[in-house]
Amino acid sequence: MNCQNDTALLCKGLSKSFGQVGALRNANLTLKSGTIHALVGENGAGKSTLINLISGLLQPDSGSLHIFGKPTRFASALQSVAAGIGVVHQHFLLAEALTVAENIALGQRRSTAGMYFDAAARQREIAQLARQTELHVDPAARVRDLSVGMRQRVEILKALSRGASILLMDEPTAVLAPPEVETLFKTLRTLRDGGRTILIVTHKLDEVFGLASEVTVLRAGTTVFSSALSTVTPAELAIKMVGREPEQIRIESAHAKAPDSTVLRLKNVSVAGHLSIEELEVRAGEVAGITGVEGNGQSELAACIAGTLQPDSGEMTFWVGQTLTTGMSAPPSTEVDLGKMSVKERASAGLSYIPADRQRDGLILELTLTENFFLRDPLTRGARFIGNWRVLDRAEMTAQAELSLKSFGVTPADPELAVQALSGGNQQKVILARELSRSPRLIVACNPTRGLDVGAAAQVQQRLVDAACGGAAVLLISSDLDEVLALSDRVFVLYRGTLKFLGPRGASRASAGVAMAGLEKS
Repeated sequence: MNCQNDTALLCKGLSKSFGQVGALRNANLTLKSGTIHALVGENGAGKSTLINLISGLLQPDSGSLHIFGKPTRFASALQSVAAGIGVVHQHFLLAEALTVAENIALGQRRSTAGMYFDAAARQREIAQLARQTELHVDPAARVRDLSVGMRQRVEILKALSRGASILLMDEPTAVLAPPEVETLFKTLRTLRDGGRTILIVTHKLDEVFGLASEVTVLRAGTTVFSSALSTVTPAELAIKMVGREPEQIRIESAHAKAPDSTVLRLKNVSVAGHLSIEELEVRAGEVAGITGVEGNGQSELAACIAGTLQPDSGEMTFWVGQTLTTGMSAPPSTEVDLGKMSVKERASAGLSYIPADRQRDGLILELTLTENFFLRDPLTRGARFIGNWRVLDRAEMTAQAELSLKSFGVTPADPELAVQALSGGNQQKVILARELSRSPRLIVACNPTRGLDVGAAAQVQQRLVDAACGGAAVLLISSDLDEVLALSDRVFVLYRGTLKFLGPRGASRASAGVAMAGLEKS
């Protein structure tokens, strides 16, 4: 670790384009040694691109990078690791077929080990590190079997295990419960006090002001503000991020309407070792919110409802809308067995699903924005008849997709662009545009604002509230406790697969945090 220079990292005039899309334009960033610095900005502002340039995953088109005063240009991520840079990426860079221990060991060389990998020894080391940081994860588990939250923990442990002098963290608290967030913050403060330099990329302004001493704002790929946090208020910083005052959610409008009839009922639904739901009802015109630390059964619950996982036992009843999947007319409250319906039939019956992992479960990254927009129902919304034949109308599909994507603030809203070219936040907006534009009867939304900036998150939350106002039943499953408390008519906590009802709107944040961490006294 080099403490000779007061500046640990200096980026000057960094620019990077992907085809016609300019991700960074003359961006600047200065990290002082032994400090925690926050990097904020709207989705698509260039934050992840800047992280990738610093870590050697990308090379800049122009500009310079200095590490402890030394001009540097990394040709690979291994070179950045050797220079003392550790990264926790928003989209995980993990080998799914390998174990946690093997992933953490990747890229690390030990002179005493030669070519032999001592799995047991590495698992013991990682287990000890996990205990010290309270980022508990099984070192012997295969990454492919882990939830989103557990995968993020692996990324954090991987970076910490390498003892980086400069630690770059992209949305590290997105799936942590409040007690875990505070534990992570204590760990980061300890690392800072030990001389390490930390850059945290986040959309949560309370985290910025609670952890960092300085902040840099990116907007449209350009640095628009950089200063000590003592010089700016949270409201002023939010305006600097989005260039305007963020929208306020009209939560009151959702709760002014009493919940209507039941749309979804789960009874004694279980998945061995993961989930045991005694009873859950979601009603038309309400937001039912479930919070909890990732890995406590959220993914299994959502998958059972969406149709990608068959529960071991239990009843799942769905009250469909005006038409059944067969196209036959039916009363508005036709009761059907959800467990006997295919994924396609559930979608046709009015179920919209926003998955927790947008890249794995929500999108096909190689396809265009238009193709991803119509993935659920191309022949319903994107086709026309020529005689007796139903054919896709490419022009109409492109026009529909572009209009909806623009209304959701996707940047750029180029319908022919491959979705993999978008930032993580804009990829999330593509899914939201697709699922919410279908006039669904039931919306299952898993961490819908994960990775979204302040303005975009408020827009998404408002659309969920508006959907409930319009009569849809909304099941919000989110690790963001504040989001669940703000939007939900009824609040639940999921811990080790068991559902606990906390109460109606206005449930205590403190009691929810305790329940999420499993700290309640029996």
